Amino acid sequence: MSERFKFDRLELAGSLGDLGALLPIAIAMVLFNGLNALGLFLSIGVFYILSGVYFGITVPVQPMKVIGAYAIATAMSPDQILASSLLMGVFLLIIGLTGAIDVIRKFTPNCVIRGVQLSTGALLIAGGVKFMIGTSKYQELQGAVEPHLAIQSIGGLPISLVIGAVAAIVTLLLLDNRKFPAGLTVVAGGLAVGLLLGARFDIGAGFGFNFPQILPFGFPGKADFTFAFFALVLPQLPMTLGNAVLAYTDLSREYFGEQSAKVTNRKACVSMALANFFSFCLGGMPLCHGAGGLAAHYRFGARTAGSNLMIGSFFLALAVLFGDDIVGLFNLLPMSVLGVLLVFAGAQLTLTIMDMSERKDYFVATLILGITLASNLAAGFIVGMIVAQLLRWEKLSV
Repeated sequence: MSERFKFDRLELAGSLGDLGALLPIAIAMVLFNGLNALGLFLSIGVFYILSGVYFGITVPVQPMKVIGAYAIATAMSPDQILASSLLMGVFLLIIGLTGAIDVIRKFTPNCVIRGVQLSTGALLIAGGVKFMIGTSKYQELQGAVEPHLAIQSIGGLPISLVIGAVAAIVTLLLLDNRKFPAGLTVVAGGLAVGLLLGARFDIGAGFGFNFPQILPFGFPGKADFTFAFFALVLPQLPMTLGNAVLAYTDLSREYFGEQSAKVTNRKACVSMALANFFSFCLGGMPLCHGAGGLAAHYRFGARTAGSNLMIGSFFLALAVLFGDDIVGLFNLLPMSVLGVLLVFAGAQLTLTIMDMSERKDYFVATLILGITLASNLAAGFIVGMIVAQLLRWEKLSV
């Protein structure tokens, strides 16, 4: 078997590394927005497999977080979400095929890319901590720190914090262990704890061979596209270009060197465009690549496209076998375990700033972080671009 594809414990552990970012948004968009569970997870599986086979290295698959967060918070309709998927696909295809993304990259200093990576990592850490203390949007909407467990506290401490602390210690102890990879051990342990503490999954009548519908909600109307463009696409696009294209391709080169030759800015755009067209047709959610996802897979052991084939086949098989009941299966995994995965993935990504040496570069990166925490990553990216260009003037200092 070529080095492009390895199938061992480390690859399997690495393939699970990004579940903390993927599952909460995916599950919430099924439960609160009514997206088609079968089509959503089948789209994820296909995207993992095809992108891994084409690029030949570990490739992340993530939800578009700006769209996902806003859609969940406002209980947006499936038609509006699907309209955003199609529009994002169209914009990414145009930006990729015309080479506009290369022009954007040419005028994007490395310190801005590092700032995006730092900010994304910080957001992942913050999101992971929220899962562990029980204050994430999903947990608040469900009214419980661990919505699917029978026990919610031990001795006054939230059960999520107890499980999260133990999982974090196990992760620290096993992070570089090749015999018992941290990601695999923590996820398997989390499932065992979930079952022990009352999480249940009943195989329903839908078990068997389930096949997706094409356009299960019909084609979105004109009003859906108009709303999606202004409320979802415009805020998402700068974040996607900054994190899922520029920061992602940069990190891929850092991790894989010449093996990542196919991972160009243009091809990343086209890859995501095709994924969103496919997800749109099956009633799924907007999908992208992402620096945070790559950091997660890599930190927990993924080094080849074999990790993509394993996690992609996993999602594909579960979607076909369980259909819309697949969400119940994922609910066996405590939220706090997903939080631990997010924290370590975020920490890995923030460390990319260590290759900077200039004071001005650190200023731009931390400025992007501050604006991101106060507002959003899209705003941080745009302001960072402007400030980085201004600081090229020698008379300005920080």
